[in-house]
Amino acid sequence: MATIHRFCCNDLLRFTFVNLEHLTNTFSMSFYLTYLACWPDYFQVAEGLGKLIMCYILGKAEGQDESWHDHVMAVTVAPEYYWQQLAKKLMNLLEEISDNIDKAYFVDLFVRASNTPAIKMYEKLGYVIYKRVLHYYSGEEVIFYVFDVLSLNLKSPILSAHPSISVHQLQPHDQFVIFASDGLWEHLSNQEAVGNCKEDGKNCSTNPSETFI
Repeated sequence: MATIHRFCCNDLLRFTFVNLEHLTNTFSMSFYLTYLACWPDYFQVAEGLGKLIMCYILGKAEGQDESWHDHVMAVTVAPEYYWQQLAKKLMNLLEEISDNIDKAYFVDLFVRASNTPAIKMYEKLGYVIYKRVLHYYSGEEVIFYVFDVLSLNLKSPILSAHPSISVHQLQPHDQFVIFASDGLWEHLSNQEAVGNCKEDGKNCSTNPSETFI
């Protein structure tokens, strides 16, 4: 039987046992204190007999306008309690807080691509894969970025029809302009993209600045 309550400062001295889980990232004490001070409702813990911490969730609210959302920084269960659905209960609690208190538009999080049990759990909770991000964790492991639209947001559009526009005044030393979707940068670094354009430009009969590459 688990009791769920808001995380407190004393819990920082008792949750090391949970952080021994091999997929868990452990942060500095100041990091946890910042979350506890700024977003206390999103720092929840489940404890069992003898006040033993079994699981905790750590999150925050961020963004503006249609991008106002809650981000799950960590949800970690001690290996001995994997099959008690504690993570699911804490995720449901966080979504309730997001929907009813912060009026967030969605909840998002990152999960290791190798963490199959977690991915299956998030999909059962209604989360969907949004995009893949390279080099997010050490070891260059591919990460899935997933989100869940909350009931509140059926009243407002998630996607905005207003484009984001930036202006760059062309200079004499500019050689080319790259027109690409953001998916390009998931496969090429800035330097690799520039190198490809320079290489293609060598084969052009006209000035590279006047050529679409």
